[in-house]
Amino acid sequence: MYISRVSLVNYKNFANAKFLFNKGINTIIGENGSGKTNLFKAIRLLLEDSSMHYAYKLNEHDFNRTLEGDSWKGHWIIISIEFNEITDEEAIQSLFVHGVGIAEDDYVEKASYNLFFRPKADIRQRLSELEKGDHEGLNSILEEITISDNYETFFTGKSTADFNDPAVYKELVGDFENVEFPSTIDSSKFGTKIPHQLSISQEVSFTFIQALRDVVSDFHNNRTNPLLTLLKNKSGEIKDEDYEPISDLVVELNEEIEGLDDVQNIRKDIKSTIQDAVGLTYSPSSLSIKSSLPNEADKLLQSLKLFIGEPDEEYEGGIHELSLGGANLIFLTLKLLEFKYRKSRDTFANFLVIEEPEAHIHNHIQKTLFDKLDYGDTQIIYSTHSTQISEVSNVKNINILAKKLNHAEVYQPSNGLTPKEINQIERYLDAIRTNLLFAKGVILVEGDAEELLIPQMVKKAFGVSLDELGISLINIRSTGFKNVAQLFHYDRIHRKCAILTDLDDAICDTSIIEGDSDAIKKYKNRVENSRKKGLERKAILDEFEKDNDWLKTFYAKYTFEVDFVLEGNDWEVCEIIDEVYTDPQIKTTIKKELESENVAIFGKRVLTMAKKEGKGWFSILLGKHVNFQTSIPEYILDAIIFAKGEYSNNTIADIVEYRILKNQDADEKLDFSTCIKALSDFKQGASSLDKLLTELRTTIPDDQIITLLKKLQ
Repeated sequence: MYISRVSLVNYKNFANAKFLFNKGINTIIGENGSGKTNLFKAIRLLLEDSSMHYAYKLNEHDFNRTLEGDSWKGHWIIISIEFNEITDEEAIQSLFVHGVGIAEDDYVEKASYNLFFRPKADIRQRLSELEKGDHEGLNSILEEITISDNYETFFTGKSTADFNDPAVYKELVGDFENVEFPSTIDSSKFGTKIPHQLSISQEVSFTFIQALRDVVSDFHNNRTNPLLTLLKNKSGEIKDEDYEPISDLVVELNEEIEGLDDVQNIRKDIKSTIQDAVGLTYSPSSLSIKSSLPNEADKLLQSLKLFIGEPDEEYEGGIHELSLGGANLIFLTLKLLEFKYRKSRDTFANFLVIEEPEAHIHNHIQKTLFDKLDYGDTQIIYSTHSTQISEVSNVKNINILAKKLNHAEVYQPSNGLTPKEINQIERYLDAIRTNLLFAKGVILVEGDAEELLIPQMVKKAFGVSLDELGISLINIRSTGFKNVAQLFHYDRIHRKCAILTDLDDAICDTSIIEGDSDAIKKYKNRVENSRKKGLERKAILDEFEKDNDWLKTFYAKYTFEVDFVLEGNDWEVCEIIDEVYTDPQIKTTIKKELESENVAIFGKRVLTMAKKEGKGWFSILLGKHVNFQTSIPEYILDAIIFAKGEYSNNTIADIVEYRILKNQDADEKLDFSTCIKALSDFKQGASSLDKLLTELRTTIPDDQIITLLKKLQ
C-alpha cells in the first residue's frame, strides 16, 4: 500500500494543489517558502499519531492567503490522501471497507482518507437556506463566524470526488459568488464519517525526520534525542532475568561509592558544621551522601551517550565534537534506525517522510545515501534543495513546487510523457543540468562558448547575475534540445524555457564558381551544409514549440561567435590575438579581418580562432576582456527577457542605476541629473518606465540599456 495522491485545498500556501506519488522513493523540489514543510504537515495531520491532535486545533491562519482578511469565513480546508494497491489481508480490508475504502464486491484496491475543516452544521444549514444571489444575507452570516465557536474538524473516507476540481468544491462547500449552498451532501461522492474506533495512523508505520537544523541541541534534549528514543524502545524488550545481574552490580556499586572513607568523612563534617552553626534542635535528623546510579533498565540505558570517531581518525568524541556534517549524518542514521524498528511491527504499510536531509552533508555522501535509501516495502517521500540528491531521483517520482503570489503551484515533470521520453530526460539530468528543476526560468544552450560567456556578459553589462534573475543556463552540449525542453509544457512545468541555438546562415556566397580551388569548394560546401542543417533544425523546433507558451527558441543569425563580433564586440576578440597567434605580421592581418564590416571576412576569422583554441578555451580567453561596454547580441537579450518572465521595478531600477554609474565612470562629462531624478520617481512608483526611458535616451542614446528597456515596455 502506498500514497498515490495528496490533495490540498485552502491549506496554508496551497489554494488548490495536487501531489502525485509512486511506490518507492519520491522527491519534492521547491524554493524556500514554496510549501514543502506545509505539505508534510498536512500528511502528518492524517498519518502521524503524535500530530493528529493538531488537526483539531486548526485556525484562520491555516487558511490559504488568497482568502485575505475575513474572506476565509465559510470556506473549508480540505486535506485528502489517496492510497493505492491495498493488500487483500482480512484485517486491512476490514478497516478500509468499513472506513475509508472505495469498495467493489467487499474488496478495495484504492482508499481515500480526508480531513475537512469546515463550518459547523448550524452555519451550513443557514447558508443553504439563503436565496440565490442574497449577498446581504450571506455577509450577515459570515460576519458572525469565529473559528472557536463555528468551525469543526471532520474525518471521512470512501470518497470518489476530485477535490481539486473547482466545480466539486462548489458542490461540496458552495458558490460564494452566486450565493448557492448545498442543503445536503452526497456522502457517496464526498465520503462518510470515519468511526472514532478506526484510525489509519494506528495501523501504519509512519516516521517523519525533520530538517536538520541544530542536531547537537537535539541530542541534548531528552524529547528529541534519537538515541534516547531507540534505547527506550529497547529497554522494554529486556527480560528481567537478563537484567537482574546488572541491577545487582549497580546496587553494589552505589553502596561501595557511599562507603568510601572520603565520602563518609565529608558527611560527618557537613553534619557537625550544621550542628555547630544552628545547634542540635534545628539540625537535620539525618544526613547521607548516596550514589544515584539508576538500577532500573530503562533509566540506566538512557544514561548512555554516543561517542563517534570522524572518518580516518582514531579519536572518539561526543556528538558536540563532530563536524556539522558528521553530526547530521549520525542523527539521520539514528532516525532511519528508529524507522526500521518501528516498521518491524505488524503494520499494513510503511511511510518515511524526510525533510531536507542534505544540510552540511558532503555531495558524495548525499548521492550515496539517497541512492541506497530504498527499503523495498517502504514508501519514502523527501524534500530537497540539493541537485546532488535530485540527480539520483527518477523524474516520474518528482513533484516540483513553484512559489506564486499568496499560493504555490505543483508540477509533475513526467506528466503525459512516454517511458522513452522520460528516459531521455533522465539521461540528461546530471547534477549540473538538474538545476533547471529548481530555477524560475531556464535557458538551454548548445555549447561551451555560450555557457561560459553569457553569464559573464550579463553580469558585466547589467550588474546582475543570471542566478539573481532566477535563471539557470544549461549546456546541452548538442542541438538535442527536445530531450530536456519537453519538460516545459502546460501539462508539466509551468516555467519559461528559452532555447538558444545557431541558425548557421551562410557567412559567404556558397555558389561554386569557375576557378574555385578545391579548398574553397570544400569550405563553401561546409558552409552551405551548415545553412541547410540550420533551416532543418529551425523547422523541427518551430513545430516542437508550437502552441506552447512556456517554450521559445532564439537564434543567432550565424553562430554565437560570429554574432558576438557582429554586435560590435570585435575589440574584445582583438585583445586575445596575442594569446592565439605569435607571428607579428599575421597578427596585423587578423586584426584588420576582425575589424572588417564584411561578415564573410570577420566571420571566417573568428570561427578559425575558436576552432584553433577550442571553443571552451577560446571563451575563457575572451571572458577576461568582457566589460560593461560589451554588447549582448539581441537574440540573447530576447532569450533572457523571455526566460525571466516578469521584471520588477526594483530589478529594472538596479540595472539602470548600474548602467548610469558605469557610464559616469567612463565619461565624467555626462550629466545624469535628470536621469537620476526619473529613476528615483520610477522606484517610488511616481513615474513610468516610458519617462525613464526618455531621459536615458537624451543622455546615452546608444547605450544597450535603451534596447533592454524598449523590450521591457
